[in-house]
Amino acid sequence: MDRYDVIVVGGGHAGSEAAYSAATMGCKVLLVTMDIGRIAQMSCNPAIGGIAKGQIVREIDALGGMTGVVTDISSIQFRLLNRSKGPAMWSPRSQCDRNIFSNTWRNLLEENKNVDFWQDKVTRLIIDNDKVVGVECGYGLKFYSKAVILTTGTFENGLMHIGSLQINGGRVSEGTSTGISAQLKELGFEVGRMKTGTPARIDARSVDFSDMVKQGGDDNPEGFSFYSDIDYPALKQRDCYITYTNPKVHEILASAFDQSPLFNGTIKSIGPRYCPSIEDKVVTFSGKDRHQLFLEPEGVDTVEYYINGFSSSLPLDIQIKALRQVKGLENVKIFRPGYAIEYDYYPPTQIKHTLETKIIDNLYFAGQINGTTGYEEAAAQGLMAGINAVRSINGNDEVILRRDQAYIGVLIDDLVTKGVDEPYRMFTSRAEYRILLRHDNADTRLSELGYNLGLLPEDKYKTCIKKHNTIEKTVGYFNNKNLTPKIANPILEHLNTSPIKESKKIADLIGRPQVCAGDIISKVDFVKEFCDKNGIDKTIIQSAEILTKYKGYISRERNLADKIVRLENLNIPEHIDYNQFVSISTEGRQKLSKIKPKTIGQASRISGISPSDISVLLVFLGR
Repeated sequence: MDRYDVIVVGGGHAGSEAAYSAATMGCKVLLVTMDIGRIAQMSCNPAIGGIAKGQIVREIDALGGMTGVVTDISSIQFRLLNRSKGPAMWSPRSQCDRNIFSNTWRNLLEENKNVDFWQDKVTRLIIDNDKVVGVECGYGLKFYSKAVILTTGTFENGLMHIGSLQINGGRVSEGTSTGISAQLKELGFEVGRMKTGTPARIDARSVDFSDMVKQGGDDNPEGFSFYSDIDYPALKQRDCYITYTNPKVHEILASAFDQSPLFNGTIKSIGPRYCPSIEDKVVTFSGKDRHQLFLEPEGVDTVEYYINGFSSSLPLDIQIKALRQVKGLENVKIFRPGYAIEYDYYPPTQIKHTLETKIIDNLYFAGQINGTTGYEEAAAQGLMAGINAVRSINGNDEVILRRDQAYIGVLIDDLVTKGVDEPYRMFTSRAEYRILLRHDNADTRLSELGYNLGLLPEDKYKTCIKKHNTIEKTVGYFNNKNLTPKIANPILEHLNTSPIKESKKIADLIGRPQVCAGDIISKVDFVKEFCDKNGIDKTIIQSAEILTKYKGYISRERNLADKIVRLENLNIPEHIDYNQFVSISTEGRQKLSKIKPKTIGQASRISGISPSDISVLLVFLGR
């Protein structure tokens, strides 16, 4: 039990996907984690998905990863967000039972015969000639491998803050990990500090929900996985609730700002811009007299709730006093306080697109140690690190997803090319081809790759092919079938859109903003008969409608992406000396030397690189 193909350090969301993917692809894997009982623990809010994050989970699922499947098994509420906007913005999100989520992940890993476990801290990497060959653990044991994937999350030199109280640890009631950062710094890695936080957990028995706005899930929830065979939803669905802070709450919080480690200089690291603490919100948005709070259940049968929007590092007494001024929380009791946590991370310009480090061969970084925030971003990195570690071990080509191919490709390219100056969170706005990267077509985009990698089973891949063919058949039907004015006009008039004077293709009518495919299917018998005969369900109809209604936008974006891809095919020599290009700005030469872009396309996305700099490189390459 001392030699493996891949060692994964850390059992969070990145570590779980990394271990699962590497083991499923045939490698012998050791997962080293400080607590086997907390594998894939939801450290913060008990939810998966959200804006752009939901698309990432669908992509993980399409490739053969398991975050989507685990989410569906543990889901207690599903919502498709942004329905009022275009399909590029639709994003699935699911509340989960925290314990079922973690237990399901552990069961999946235990059922994989290629995964071994060791509960311990990794204190040191074993390096030989600039290659990692294993790890040394706290008990003194050494394990050897062909690749190591670090997914230490917030545990590397983790320090929690509650007012003036400081506790060493990576998560409440759990210890910290030390040793690796210091060693990597000695080896030439840049090490930084970041900060995140979490709110208090409250007792629902002390909450007056009648004073809050109930927020239920979708009437017909979809789930995440394209391939899951569970009867979704598998668990009883639960409601969330909305309430608000008020000026009195803000006054109490402000009275203790001198005790806040965020404001008194105790915390010097970088916090997340898009998930700020409540004290940050009060200061940054001083003109607002209230902030929205979401009360989210932690499980299917627990009274514990998470207060989304009230992350805080203020003293415990201030947190309770302020919460009790919120409508519905006047008598609230808490299970544990909110806190801020600082931890070590490694600026991601030090890794390649494969997530292998540039300094040490066969060493991969995945998750929050790359400067990201969120379960979904971590899981995606773990999956890709696991895939590329196995590919490297087997002497196969690396797998790098393009920006027009997946949000995962956008995520990793942003990290490697641009770096981070704050915890990175994925948004749809980060993707320039988001109409191509919809949540509904992730399987069409990526399932063939997952199957060829040995991650996605053949039966699931065949399911995807069948779905794709049915969508194409439906789109073809819409493009070729006419509706006469006699049939169409009553429907159009009901939808407050102009009638037609001659027969029109169904696709032409669906192209109108007011008309949905469902309006026609439900009211035209022969169209409904076609759908029933061919097993066309609501997911097929939705995808076919998107391809029909947004055909022009999709075509235009595809053409643009294809032009940009040409730059991705112009490779830059690996050992090029950028200092020879005196026509490139000093900043440009420094950035290019640091990032070492592989292609002209990547070079063009580096902050500080101008079009004229790219022109110099193109001339050098004979272009």
